[in-house]
Amino acid sequence: MEIDKETEKKLQEMQLSEQALQSLLLQKQAFQLELSETENAISEVEKTSGDVFKVVGQVMVRKSKEEILDELKKRKEILELRVRSIEKQEENLRGKLEELKKEIMSGLEKK
Repeated sequence: MEIDKETEKKLQEMQLSEQALQSLLLQKQAFQLELSETENAISEVEKTSGDVFKVVGQVMVRKSKEEILDELKKRKEILELRVRSIEKQEENLRGKLEELKKEIMSGLEKK
């Protein structure tokens, strides 16, 4: 079956969009994992009393519980923001892919 140039172009665009979606999903998964680890760290730090140690490079540094909690909570906010941003991009890409599928199918049905 012969595919016209426009349909072929849309197929290529669809493949690129699918690759972009896969990349986004991998990023989202990495951020969700880091978010989970950050939430666990917050939970553990909240259980402790007194100072806490933080690993910086190859050195452990003593910090107050409040400083560590503040850093972890800010990190959590940033990660949540990144995950929400990726989810919006994912939603847009999925919509674009659905539209491309419809256009490709209608282009193939014309043949």
